[in-house]
Amino acid sequence: MNEASPAVLECRGIARRFSEGASVLEVLKDIDLSVATAERVAIVGASGSGKTTLLQILGGLDNPDDGEVYIAGEAMHGGDEATRGDLRNRYIGFVYQFHHLLREFTAEENVAMPLLIRRMPKDAALSSARELLARVGLGERLTHKPGELSGGERQRAAVARALITKPKLVLADEPTGNLDAGNGKHVLDLMLELNRELNTSLVIVTHDHSIAEQMDRILVLENKRLHESV
Repeated sequence: MNEASPAVLECRGIARRFSEGASVLEVLKDIDLSVATAERVAIVGASGSGKTTLLQILGGLDNPDDGEVYIAGEAMHGGDEATRGDLRNRYIGFVYQFHHLLREFTAEENVAMPLLIRRMPKDAALSSARELLARVGLGERLTHKPGELSGGERQRAAVARALITKPKLVLADEPTGNLDAGNGKHVLDLMLELNRELNTSLVIVTHDHSIAEQMDRILVLENKRLHESV
């Protein structure tokens, strides 16, 4: 890989194995994936097929046993945890099924957190957070803590937090799985709108085929391998 590559995300030969007593469980084998700028990719597969494990490896939250992952031309797994953390903060936004907002902080503080980690001045970080929260319909909920927000509002705040740094890549694990149909559609529409506006690549793990069908490509994780849907 090099920085001239058009791929935002590139991985080759990813494998992941887990020890279970005296035996070894192979979850992923020879996974290859390339995602271009602004491309939207869905990963589907049966429960337990390894989708979340793959997403964690792509985001540097877990290490592959074999293979390599590159984000914007930089090796994700070549350095220590501090290096991976820096890459995640610079290039990647995460959206999970459960919002993972910090309950002791307000909505604007939660959304500003990635900018504060970058050591942006607090006033500037909070100003950016307020602007993005207004975009996602939470302009009047800035000082509310997660416990004071509805499920849909919490997930919209989580999307705002993932996108506050204008990342090159968003990794989403069942982002609407904990929401009713109306709120789920709102959150997905928001992610797709910001994907188009910011040219952010989007990789979504989902069981919902109506979501998958709105992506540019659908990939199926089956029998440890990833292949194009037919």
